[in-house]
Amino acid sequence: MRILGINALFHDPAAALVIDGRTVAAAEEERFSRRKHGKRPLPFSAWELPELAAAWCLKRAGLRPQDVDAVAYSFDPALARPADAMGLDDPWDHLRLTYAREAPGFLRTALPGLDPGAVRFVPHHMAHAASGAFAAPDAGDCSVLVLDGRGERASHLAARRVGDRLEPLHAQDLPHSLGLVYEELTEHLGFLRSSDEFKVMALASHGTPRMLPELRRHVYPTGDGGFHATGVPWHELCAPRRPDEPWSRDHADVAASAQAVLEETLLDLVRWLHGRTHDRVLTLAGGVALNCVANSRVAREGPFSRVWVQPAAGDAGTALGGALLLSAGAGDEPEPMTGADLGRDWSDAELGAWLKTAAVPFERPADIAATVARTLADNGVVAWFQGRGEYGPRALGHRSLLAHPGHAGNLERLNDVKGREQFRPVAPMVLADRAAEIFDGPLPSPYMLFVHDVAPAWRDRVPAVVHVDGTARVQTVDAAREPLVARMLGEFERLTGLPVVVNTSLNTAGRPMVDDPRDALECFGSSPVDLLAIGPYAVRRGDLFRSRDEDEVTR
Repeated sequence: MRILGINALFHDPAAALVIDGRTVAAAEEERFSRRKHGKRPLPFSAWELPELAAAWCLKRAGLRPQDVDAVAYSFDPALARPADAMGLDDPWDHLRLTYAREAPGFLRTALPGLDPGAVRFVPHHMAHAASGAFAAPDAGDCSVLVLDGRGERASHLAARRVGDRLEPLHAQDLPHSLGLVYEELTEHLGFLRSSDEFKVMALASHGTPRMLPELRRHVYPTGDGGFHATGVPWHELCAPRRPDEPWSRDHADVAASAQAVLEETLLDLVRWLHGRTHDRVLTLAGGVALNCVANSRVAREGPFSRVWVQPAAGDAGTALGGALLLSAGAGDEPEPMTGADLGRDWSDAELGAWLKTAAVPFERPADIAATVARTLADNGVVAWFQGRGEYGPRALGHRSLLAHPGHAGNLERLNDVKGREQFRPVAPMVLADRAAEIFDGPLPSPYMLFVHDVAPAWRDRVPAVVHVDGTARVQTVDAAREPLVARMLGEFERLTGLPVVVNTSLNTAGRPMVDDPRDALECFGSSPVDLLAIGPYAVRRGDLFRSRDEDEVTR
Protein backbone atom coordinates (compact mmCIF):
# COMPACT_ATOMS: atom_id res chain seq x y z
CA MET A 1 0.00 0.00 0.00
CA ARG A 2 1.19 3.50 -0.89
CA ILE A 3 -0.13 5.89 1.72
CA LEU A 4 0.43 9.63 1.90
CA GLY A 5 0.06 11.20 5.34
CA ILE A 6 -1.05 14.81 5.71
CA ASN A 7 -1.03 17.10 8.76
CA ALA A 8 -2.61 20.47 8.05
CA LEU A 9 -5.31 21.72 10.38
CA PHE A 10 -3.57 23.34 13.37
CA HIS A 11 0.14 23.97 12.93
CA ASP A 12 3.36 22.45 11.57
CA PRO A 13 1.83 21.19 8.31
CA ALA A 14 3.75 18.18 7.05
CA ALA A 15 3.58 15.22 4.71
CA ALA A 16 4.90 11.68 4.92
CA LEU A 17 4.91 8.73 2.57
CA VAL A 18 4.68 5.13 3.74
CA ILE A 19 4.97 2.29 1.21
CA ASP A 20 4.25 -1.28 2.33
CA GLY A 21 4.78 -0.26 5.95
CA ARG A 22 8.14 1.46 5.35
CA THR A 23 8.62 5.19 5.80
CA VAL A 24 10.06 6.51 2.54
CA ALA A 25 9.94 10.26 3.14
CA ALA A 26 8.67 12.81 5.63
CA ALA A 27 9.06 16.57 5.67
CA GLU A 28 7.55 19.71 7.12
CA GLU A 29 6.15 22.43 4.89
CA GLU A 30 8.22 25.12 6.62
CA ARG A 31 11.38 23.66 5.11
CA PHE A 32 10.03 24.44 1.63
CA SER A 33 7.97 27.59 2.19
CA ARG A 34 10.50 29.14 4.64
CA ARG A 35 7.65 30.19 6.96
CA LYS A 36 8.36 29.18 10.56
CA HIS A 37 6.00 26.34 11.56
CA GLY A 38 4.45 26.57 8.09
CA LYS A 39 1.71 28.90 9.29
CA ARG A 40 0.19 30.32 12.44
CA PRO A 41 -2.36 27.98 14.12
CA LEU A 42 -5.38 30.19 13.42
CA PRO A 43 -8.79 29.03 12.17
CA PHE A 44 -8.36 31.26 9.11
CA SER A 45 -5.24 29.33 8.03
CA ALA A 46 -6.68 25.85 8.57
CA TRP A 47 -7.26 25.40 4.84
CA GLU A 48 -3.53 25.64 4.05
CA LEU A 49 -2.01 22.32 3.06
CA PRO A 50 1.58 21.05 2.96
CA GLU A 51 1.48 21.18 -0.83
CA LEU A 52 5.22 21.44 -1.38
CA ALA A 53 6.10 18.77 1.17
CA ALA A 54 3.48 16.38 -0.23
CA ALA A 55 4.62 16.90 -3.81
CA TRP A 56 8.22 16.27 -2.79
CA CYS A 57 7.34 13.06 -0.90
CA LEU A 58 5.67 11.68 -4.01
CA LYS A 59 8.54 12.79 -6.25
CA ARG A 60 11.04 11.12 -3.93
CA ALA A 61 9.31 7.78 -4.56
CA GLY A 62 8.67 8.40 -8.24
CA LEU A 63 4.91 8.46 -7.73
CA ARG A 64 2.11 10.59 -9.14
CA PRO A 65 -0.86 11.65 -7.00
CA GLN A 66 -3.07 9.12 -8.80
CA ASP A 67 -0.68 6.34 -7.75
CA VAL A 68 -1.52 6.79 -4.07
CA ASP A 69 -3.80 4.14 -2.54
CA ALA A 70 -4.89 6.26 0.41
CA VAL A 71 -4.32 9.63 2.05
CA ALA A 72 -4.35 9.86 5.85
CA TYR A 73 -5.58 13.29 7.01
CA SER A 74 -4.80 13.57 10.72
CA PHE A 75 -8.06 15.07 11.97
CA ASP A 76 -11.58 13.63 11.91
CA PRO A 77 -14.22 16.38 11.83
CA ALA A 78 -16.94 13.83 12.63
CA LEU A 79 -15.49 13.50 16.14
CA ALA A 80 -15.31 17.24 16.85
CA ARG A 81 -17.69 19.38 18.89
CA PRO A 82 -18.31 23.14 18.76
CA ALA A 83 -15.66 25.08 20.66
CA ASP A 84 -18.08 26.61 23.14
CA ALA A 85 -19.51 23.17 23.94
CA MET A 86 -15.97 22.11 24.92
CA GLY A 87 -15.38 25.16 27.08
CA LEU A 88 -12.97 26.79 24.63
CA ASP A 89 -12.98 30.48 23.79
CA ASP A 90 -12.48 30.22 20.03
CA PRO A 91 -15.42 31.77 18.15
CA TRP A 92 -13.97 31.01 14.72
CA ASP A 93 -13.18 27.36 15.40
CA HIS A 94 -16.06 26.33 13.15
CA LEU A 95 -13.88 27.38 10.21
CA ARG A 96 -11.47 24.60 11.08
CA LEU A 97 -14.23 22.04 10.92
CA THR A 98 -15.46 23.41 7.60
CA TYR A 99 -11.99 23.30 6.11
CA ALA A 100 -11.37 19.80 7.48
CA ARG A 101 -14.56 18.49 5.89
CA GLU A 102 -13.49 20.00 2.58
CA ALA A 103 -9.94 18.66 2.78
CA PRO A 104 -10.45 15.95 0.10
CA GLY A 105 -11.36 18.60 -2.45
CA PHE A 106 -8.55 20.89 -1.38
CA LEU A 107 -6.08 18.01 -1.71
CA ARG A 108 -7.30 17.18 -5.21
CA THR A 109 -6.63 20.79 -6.20
CA ALA A 110 -3.20 20.82 -4.55
CA LEU A 111 -2.21 17.44 -6.01
CA PRO A 112 -3.82 17.17 -9.47
CA GLY A 113 -4.78 13.62 -10.27
CA LEU A 114 -5.43 12.63 -6.66
CA ASP A 115 -8.71 10.81 -6.09
CA PRO A 116 -10.50 12.68 -3.27
CA GLY A 117 -12.20 9.40 -2.40
CA ALA A 118 -8.83 8.10 -1.27
CA VAL A 119 -8.73 10.56 1.65
CA ARG A 120 -9.34 9.00 5.06
CA PHE A 121 -9.91 11.06 8.19
CA VAL A 122 -7.70 9.70 11.00
CA PRO A 123 -8.44 10.79 14.60
CA HIS A 124 -5.77 13.29 15.58
CA HIS A 125 -4.56 11.56 18.73
CA MET A 126 -4.63 8.13 17.13
CA ALA A 127 -2.27 9.54 14.48
CA HIS A 128 -0.02 10.87 17.25
CA ALA A 129 -0.15 7.50 19.01
CA ALA A 130 0.74 5.58 15.86
CA SER A 131 3.71 7.89 15.26
CA GLY A 132 5.08 6.67 18.57
CA ALA A 133 3.98 3.06 18.91
CA PHE A 134 4.55 2.00 15.29
CA ALA A 135 7.75 3.99 14.68
CA ALA A 136 9.62 3.05 17.86
CA PRO A 137 12.35 0.43 17.29
CA ASP A 138 12.22 -2.84 19.22
CA ALA A 139 9.03 -1.79 21.02
CA GLY A 140 6.69 -4.72 20.30
CA ASP A 141 3.52 -4.49 22.32
CA CYS A 142 3.94 -1.21 24.18
CA SER A 143 2.13 1.60 25.92
CA VAL A 144 1.68 4.98 24.30
CA LEU A 145 0.82 8.33 25.84
CA VAL A 146 -0.18 11.38 23.80
CA LEU A 147 -0.38 14.90 25.24
CA ASP A 148 -0.79 18.10 23.27
CA GLY A 149 -2.88 21.24 23.08
CA ARG A 150 -5.98 19.75 21.50
CA GLY A 151 -7.38 17.33 18.99
CA GLU A 152 -11.00 16.94 17.91
CA ARG A 153 -12.43 16.97 21.45
CA ALA A 154 -9.61 15.83 23.74
CA SER A 155 -6.07 16.80 24.67
CA HIS A 156 -4.72 13.42 25.72
CA LEU A 157 -4.81 9.75 24.83
CA ALA A 158 -3.55 6.74 26.73
CA ALA A 159 -3.41 3.65 24.54
CA ARG A 160 -1.66 0.37 23.94
CA ARG A 161 -0.18 -1.21 20.86
CA VAL A 162 -1.10 -4.87 20.52
CA GLY A 163 0.38 -6.34 17.38
CA ASP A 164 -0.60 -4.02 14.56
CA ARG A 165 -3.55 -2.51 16.43
CA LEU A 166 -3.86 0.46 18.75
CA GLU A 167 -6.27 0.05 21.66
CA PRO A 168 -7.40 3.35 23.26
CA LEU A 169 -7.61 3.20 27.05
CA HIS A 170 -8.49 6.71 28.17
CA ALA A 171 -8.79 10.25 26.80
CA GLN A 172 -9.07 13.57 28.60
CA ASP A 173 -11.81 15.80 27.23
CA LEU A 174 -11.28 19.49 26.63
CA PRO A 175 -11.08 22.16 27.97
CA HIS A 176 -8.61 20.38 30.26
CA SER A 177 -5.28 20.47 28.47
CA LEU A 178 -1.70 20.45 29.72
CA GLY A 179 -0.60 21.70 26.33
CA LEU A 180 -3.00 24.66 26.33
CA VAL A 181 -1.98 25.60 29.88
CA TYR A 182 1.67 25.69 28.79
CA GLU A 183 0.70 27.68 25.68
CA GLU A 184 -1.13 30.24 27.84
CA LEU A 185 1.97 30.71 29.97
CA THR A 186 4.14 31.04 26.87
CA GLU A 187 2.00 33.94 25.72
CA HIS A 188 1.86 35.46 29.22
CA LEU A 189 5.66 35.48 29.32
CA GLY A 190 5.87 37.43 26.07
CA PHE A 191 6.81 34.56 23.77
CA LEU A 192 4.99 33.33 20.67
CA ARG A 193 2.23 30.90 21.54
CA SER A 194 2.26 27.50 19.82
CA SER A 195 5.87 28.14 18.87
CA ASP A 196 8.08 29.19 21.80
CA GLU A 197 7.06 26.77 24.54
CA PHE A 198 10.64 25.44 24.60
CA LYS A 199 11.76 28.90 25.75
CA VAL A 200 9.55 28.55 28.83
CA MET A 201 11.19 25.19 29.56
CA ALA A 202 14.64 26.79 29.26
CA LEU A 203 13.63 29.77 31.42
CA ALA A 204 12.30 27.41 34.11
CA SER A 205 15.87 26.32 34.91
CA HIS A 206 16.62 29.87 36.06
CA GLY A 207 13.77 29.94 38.61
CA THR A 208 12.42 28.14 41.67
CA PRO A 209 8.95 26.53 41.79
CA ARG A 210 7.68 28.69 44.65
CA MET A 211 4.26 29.10 42.97
CA LEU A 212 3.70 25.35 42.76
CA PRO A 213 1.09 25.18 45.59
CA GLU A 214 -1.11 27.72 43.77
CA LEU A 215 -0.71 25.97 40.44
CA ARG A 216 -1.69 22.63 41.99
CA ARG A 217 -5.13 24.10 42.64
CA HIS A 218 -5.69 24.33 38.88
CA VAL A 219 -3.51 21.58 37.38
CA TYR A 220 -3.61 18.13 38.94
CA PRO A 221 -4.22 14.46 38.09
CA THR A 222 -7.67 13.09 38.85
CA GLY A 223 -6.52 9.54 39.61
CA ASP A 224 -8.51 7.89 36.81
CA GLY A 225 -5.98 8.35 34.04
CA GLY A 226 -7.04 11.93 33.41
CA PHE A 227 -6.37 15.37 34.84
CA HIS A 228 -7.73 18.82 35.58
CA ALA A 229 -5.88 21.58 33.71
CA THR A 230 -7.69 24.85 33.10
CA GLY A 231 -8.38 28.25 34.60
CA VAL A 232 -4.87 29.18 35.79
CA PRO A 233 -4.89 32.86 36.93
CA TRP A 234 -1.54 33.79 35.40
CA HIS A 235 -2.03 37.52 36.06
CA GLU A 236 -2.33 36.83 39.76
CA LEU A 237 0.90 34.87 39.81
CA CYS A 238 3.07 37.41 38.00
CA ALA A 239 2.79 40.42 35.75
CA PRO A 240 2.80 39.65 32.03
CA ARG A 241 6.01 40.28 30.14
CA ARG A 242 6.18 42.28 26.94
CA PRO A 243 8.20 40.64 24.17
CA ASP A 244 10.70 43.51 24.18
CA GLU A 245 11.41 43.61 27.91
CA PRO A 246 13.82 41.48 29.98
CA TRP A 247 12.55 38.60 32.06
CA SER A 248 12.35 38.92 35.83
CA ARG A 249 12.76 36.54 38.75
CA ASP A 250 8.96 36.23 38.93
CA HIS A 251 8.84 35.17 35.28
CA ALA A 252 11.48 32.49 35.85
CA ASP A 253 9.73 31.28 39.01
CA VAL A 254 6.33 30.93 37.36
CA ALA A 255 7.99 29.02 34.50
CA ALA A 256 9.69 26.72 37.02
CA SER A 257 6.38 26.18 38.82
CA ALA A 258 4.53 25.35 35.62
CA GLN A 259 7.28 22.95 34.60
CA ALA A 260 7.08 21.21 37.97
CA VAL A 261 3.30 20.77 37.91
CA LEU A 262 3.49 19.45 34.35
CA GLU A 263 6.05 16.85 35.41
CA GLU A 264 4.00 15.80 38.46
CA THR A 265 0.86 15.34 36.39
CA LEU A 266 2.68 13.50 33.64
CA LEU A 267 4.21 11.08 36.13
CA ASP A 268 0.78 10.25 37.52
CA LEU A 269 -0.58 9.56 34.02
CA VAL A 270 2.39 7.33 33.24
CA ARG A 271 1.94 5.33 36.45
CA TRP A 272 -1.78 4.91 35.79
CA LEU A 273 -1.05 3.67 32.27
CA HIS A 274 1.57 1.18 33.44
CA GLY A 275 -0.86 -0.12 36.02
CA ARG A 276 -3.24 -1.03 33.18
CA THR A 277 -0.74 -2.47 30.69
CA HIS A 278 2.35 -3.61 32.66
CA ASP A 279 4.35 -3.04 29.49
CA ARG A 280 8.11 -2.63 29.44
CA VAL A 281 8.21 0.16 26.85
CA LEU A 282 6.44 3.53 26.85
CA THR A 283 6.28 5.64 23.70
CA LEU A 284 5.44 9.34 23.85
CA ALA A 285 4.03 11.70 21.22
CA GLY A 286 2.19 15.02 21.04
CA GLY A 287 3.68 18.46 21.47
CA VAL A 288 4.13 18.04 25.23
CA ALA A 289 6.52 15.17 24.48
CA LEU A 290 9.00 17.72 23.13
CA ASN A 291 9.52 18.82 26.75
CA CYS A 292 12.80 16.97 27.27
CA VAL A 293 12.99 17.90 30.98
CA ALA A 294 9.64 16.22 31.64
CA ASN A 295 10.62 13.24 29.47
CA SER A 296 13.73 12.72 31.56
CA ARG A 297 11.78 12.71 34.79
CA VAL A 298 9.38 10.13 33.34
CA ALA A 299 12.32 7.96 32.31
CA ARG A 300 14.03 8.37 35.69
CA GLU A 301 11.05 8.06 38.07
CA GLY A 302 8.41 6.29 36.02
CA PRO A 303 7.68 2.55 36.06
CA PHE A 304 8.62 1.77 32.44
CA SER A 305 11.98 0.18 31.63
CA ARG A 306 12.38 2.22 28.46
CA VAL A 307 10.90 5.46 27.15
CA TRP A 308 10.99 6.31 23.43
CA VAL A 309 9.87 9.70 22.12
CA GLN A 310 8.87 10.37 18.52
CA PRO A 311 11.43 12.92 17.20
CA ALA A 312 8.63 14.72 15.34
CA ALA A 313 6.40 14.57 18.41
CA GLY A 314 4.46 17.73 17.53
CA ASP A 315 1.67 17.90 14.99
CA ALA A 316 4.09 17.34 12.10
CA GLY A 317 4.45 13.76 13.33
CA THR A 318 0.76 13.04 12.79
CA ALA A 319 1.41 12.95 9.04
CA LEU A 320 3.65 9.94 9.58
CA GLY A 321 1.45 8.45 12.28
CA GLY A 322 -1.70 8.67 10.20
CA ALA A 323 0.02 6.94 7.28
CA LEU A 324 1.43 4.20 9.52
CA LEU A 325 -2.00 3.63 11.09
CA LEU A 326 -3.70 3.16 7.72
CA SER A 327 -0.82 1.02 6.53
CA ALA A 328 -1.11 -1.29 9.54
CA GLY A 329 -4.88 -1.45 9.10
CA ALA A 330 -4.35 -2.57 5.50
CA GLY A 331 -2.16 -5.47 6.60
CA ASP A 332 1.29 -3.98 6.05
CA GLU A 333 3.62 -4.53 8.98
CA PRO A 334 4.88 -1.10 10.12
CA GLU A 335 8.65 -0.76 10.03
CA PRO A 336 10.20 1.31 12.83
CA MET A 337 12.11 4.51 12.15
CA THR A 338 15.84 4.08 11.77
CA GLY A 339 16.49 7.82 12.00
CA ALA A 340 14.95 11.26 11.60
CA ASP A 341 16.81 11.96 8.33
CA LEU A 342 13.74 11.58 6.13
CA GLY A 343 13.89 14.86 4.19
CA ARG A 344 15.60 16.21 1.09
CA ASP A 345 19.20 15.59 0.00
CA TRP A 346 21.45 16.39 -2.93
CA SER A 347 24.25 14.53 -4.69
CA ASP A 348 27.84 15.79 -4.55
CA ALA A 349 27.55 16.89 -8.18
CA GLU A 350 24.36 18.83 -7.46
CA LEU A 351 25.93 20.57 -4.48
CA GLY A 352 28.98 21.48 -6.54
CA ALA A 353 26.72 22.98 -9.20
CA TRP A 354 24.96 25.08 -6.56
CA LEU A 355 28.29 26.45 -5.33
CA LYS A 356 29.43 27.27 -8.87
CA THR A 357 26.16 29.04 -9.60
CA ALA A 358 26.54 31.04 -6.40
CA ALA A 359 30.05 32.02 -7.54
CA VAL A 360 31.60 31.36 -4.13
CA PRO A 361 35.14 30.07 -3.64
CA PHE A 362 35.14 26.51 -2.39
CA GLU A 363 37.41 23.51 -2.07
CA ARG A 364 37.00 19.76 -1.88
CA PRO A 365 39.31 18.57 0.91
CA ALA A 366 40.40 14.96 1.20
CA ASP A 367 38.12 14.50 4.23
CA ILE A 368 35.49 17.10 5.08
CA ALA A 369 35.12 15.59 8.56
CA ALA A 370 38.79 16.22 9.36
CA THR A 371 38.62 19.73 7.92
CA VAL A 372 35.65 20.55 10.13
CA ALA A 373 37.34 19.06 13.19
CA ARG A 374 40.39 21.27 12.66
CA THR A 375 38.23 24.37 12.28
CA LEU A 376 36.36 23.52 15.48
CA ALA A 377 39.59 22.83 17.32
CA ASP A 378 40.74 26.33 16.30
CA ASN A 379 37.49 27.64 17.86
CA GLY A 380 35.76 28.29 14.57
CA VAL A 381 31.99 27.98 14.08
CA VAL A 382 30.90 25.55 11.36
CA ALA A 383 27.67 25.31 9.39
CA TRP A 384 27.22 21.59 8.74
CA PHE A 385 24.96 20.57 5.83
CA GLN A 386 25.06 16.83 5.17
CA GLY A 387 22.70 14.15 3.88
CA ARG A 388 18.94 14.21 4.26
CA GLY A 389 17.21 16.89 6.28
CA GLU A 390 15.71 16.06 9.68
CA TYR A 391 12.00 15.44 10.29
CA GLY A 392 11.03 17.28 13.44
CA PRO A 393 12.38 20.35 15.24
CA ARG A 394 15.82 19.06 16.27
CA ALA A 395 19.06 19.39 14.30
CA LEU A 396 20.65 15.96 14.57
CA GLY A 397 23.85 16.20 12.58
CA HIS A 398 22.43 16.99 9.15
CA ARG A 399 21.54 20.69 9.36
CA SER A 400 23.62 21.89 12.33
CA LEU A 401 25.78 24.70 13.67
CA LEU A 402 28.84 23.24 15.39
CA ALA A 403 31.33 24.77 17.82
CA HIS A 404 33.99 23.95 20.43
CA PRO A 405 32.40 23.01 23.80
CA GLY A 406 35.49 23.86 25.85
CA HIS A 407 35.06 27.64 25.62
CA ALA A 408 32.27 28.94 27.85
CA GLY A 409 31.87 32.02 25.66
CA ASN A 410 30.68 29.90 22.75
CA LEU A 411 27.19 29.71 24.27
CA GLU A 412 26.81 33.49 24.07
CA ARG A 413 28.57 33.50 20.72
CA LEU A 414 26.16 31.00 19.15
CA ASN A 415 23.11 32.72 20.61
CA ASP A 416 24.40 35.94 19.05
CA VAL A 417 24.96 34.18 15.72
CA LYS A 418 21.40 32.90 15.80
CA GLY A 419 19.94 36.13 17.24
CA ARG A 420 18.19 34.47 20.16
CA GLU A 421 17.85 34.89 23.93
CA GLN A 422 20.95 34.34 26.04
CA PHE A 423 19.17 32.05 28.52
CA ARG A 424 18.78 29.46 25.74
CA PRO A 425 21.15 26.45 25.97
CA VAL A 426 22.95 24.64 23.19
CA ALA A 427 23.38 20.88 23.02
CA PRO A 428 26.29 18.42 23.14
CA MET A 429 26.82 15.87 20.40
CA VAL A 430 28.81 12.82 21.53
CA LEU A 431 29.61 9.33 20.28
CA ALA A 432 27.21 6.82 21.80
CA ASP A 433 29.99 4.68 23.26
CA ARG A 434 31.52 7.67 25.08
CA ALA A 435 28.32 9.25 26.42
CA ALA A 436 27.97 7.34 29.71
CA GLU A 437 31.27 8.58 31.13
CA ILE A 438 30.16 12.21 30.71
CA PHE A 439 26.36 12.27 30.89
CA ASP A 440 23.96 10.60 33.31
CA GLY A 441 20.48 10.00 31.91
CA PRO A 442 18.59 7.93 29.31
CA LEU A 443 21.13 6.55 26.84
CA PRO A 444 21.38 6.24 23.94
CA SER A 445 19.68 9.54 23.14
CA PRO A 446 19.82 9.95 19.35
CA TYR A 447 17.03 12.52 19.06
CA MET A 448 17.98 15.08 21.73
CA LEU A 449 14.72 14.53 23.65
CA PHE A 450 16.06 14.01 27.18
CA VAL A 451 18.23 16.02 29.53
CA HIS A 452 21.22 14.51 31.31
CA ASP A 453 23.26 15.47 34.34
CA VAL A 454 26.79 16.40 33.32
CA ALA A 455 29.42 14.58 35.41
CA PRO A 456 31.12 17.09 37.76
CA ALA A 457 34.55 16.24 36.37
CA TRP A 458 33.41 17.29 32.90
CA ARG A 459 31.50 20.49 33.62
CA ASP A 460 34.58 22.71 33.44
CA ARG A 461 35.86 20.84 30.39
CA VAL A 462 32.72 21.36 28.25
CA PRO A 463 31.17 24.51 29.79
CA ALA A 464 29.46 25.70 26.60
CA VAL A 465 27.00 22.80 26.70
CA VAL A 466 26.27 22.79 30.44
CA HIS A 467 22.99 24.50 31.32
CA VAL A 468 22.62 26.65 34.42
CA ASP A 469 21.22 23.67 36.35
CA GLY A 470 24.16 21.38 35.51
CA THR A 471 22.33 19.45 32.78
CA ALA A 472 22.64 19.09 29.03
CA ARG A 473 20.28 17.98 26.28
CA VAL A 474 22.40 15.25 24.72
CA GLN A 475 22.48 13.82 21.23
CA THR A 476 24.32 10.52 20.98
CA VAL A 477 25.80 9.47 17.65
CA ASP A 478 25.87 5.85 16.46
CA ALA A 479 28.99 5.43 14.33
CA ALA A 480 27.33 2.75 12.20
CA ARG A 481 24.34 4.98 11.50
CA GLU A 482 26.23 8.30 11.14
CA PRO A 483 29.79 7.49 10.03
CA LEU A 484 30.63 11.01 8.82
CA VAL A 485 29.55 12.70 12.05
CA ALA A 486 31.35 10.00 14.04
CA ARG A 487 34.54 10.56 12.08
CA MET A 488 34.37 14.29 12.74
CA LEU A 489 33.85 13.69 16.47
CA GLY A 490 36.75 11.25 16.59
CA GLU A 491 39.11 13.65 14.85
CA PHE A 492 38.01 16.52 17.12
CA GLU A 493 38.80 14.40 20.18
CA ARG A 494 42.21 13.53 18.75
CA LEU A 495 42.97 17.24 18.40
CA THR A 496 41.46 18.50 21.66
CA GLY A 497 40.96 15.55 24.01
CA LEU A 498 37.22 16.30 24.06
CA PRO A 499 34.76 13.74 22.64
CA VAL A 500 31.96 16.34 22.57
CA VAL A 501 31.00 19.02 20.02
CA VAL A 502 28.40 21.79 20.42
CA ASN A 503 25.39 21.20 18.15
CA THR A 504 22.50 23.59 17.55
CA SER A 505 20.15 24.01 14.62
CA LEU A 506 21.36 25.64 11.42
CA ASN A 507 19.07 28.67 11.31
CA THR A 508 18.63 32.14 12.75
CA ALA A 509 15.87 33.29 15.11
CA GLY A 510 12.41 33.21 13.60
CA ARG A 511 13.51 31.26 10.53
CA PRO A 512 12.98 27.56 9.83
CA MET A 513 15.94 25.23 9.91
CA VAL A 514 18.06 25.41 6.76
CA ASP A 515 16.97 22.74 4.31
CA ASP A 516 18.29 23.25 0.77
CA PRO A 517 21.66 24.53 -0.52
CA ARG A 518 20.31 28.02 -1.17
CA ASP A 519 19.18 28.25 2.47
CA ALA A 520 22.61 27.12 3.61
CA LEU A 521 24.41 29.72 1.50
CA GLU A 522 22.07 32.51 2.64
CA CYS A 523 22.53 31.59 6.30
CA PHE A 524 26.30 31.31 5.89
CA GLY A 525 26.55 34.59 4.04
CA SER A 526 24.54 36.54 6.62
CA SER A 527 25.97 35.06 9.83
CA PRO A 528 29.46 35.16 11.42
CA VAL A 529 30.16 31.51 10.63
CA ASP A 530 33.72 30.50 9.74
CA LEU A 531 33.15 27.45 7.56
CA LEU A 532 30.31 25.94 5.57
CA ALA A 533 30.70 22.17 5.21
CA ILE A 534 28.22 21.31 2.49
CA GLY A 535 28.53 17.72 1.35
CA PRO A 536 32.23 17.10 0.60
CA TYR A 537 32.90 20.80 -0.02
CA ALA A 538 34.22 23.52 2.25
CA VAL A 539 33.43 27.23 1.88
CA ARG A 540 35.59 29.43 4.12
CA ARG A 541 34.34 32.80 5.26
CA GLY A 542 37.78 34.36 4.88
CA ASP A 543 38.06 33.14 1.28
CA LEU A 544 34.54 34.33 0.48
CA PHE A 545 35.12 37.91 1.57
CA ARG A 546 38.72 38.01 0.34
CA SER A 547 37.52 37.17 -3.16
CA ARG A 548 34.90 39.88 -2.97
CA ASP A 549 37.49 42.43 -1.87
CA GLU A 550 39.73 41.39 -4.75
CA ASP A 551 36.84 41.81 -7.16
CA GLU A 552 36.30 45.35 -5.87
CA VAL A 553 39.99 46.19 -6.38
CA THR A 554 40.00 44.98 -9.99
CA ARG A 555 36.92 46.97 -10.96
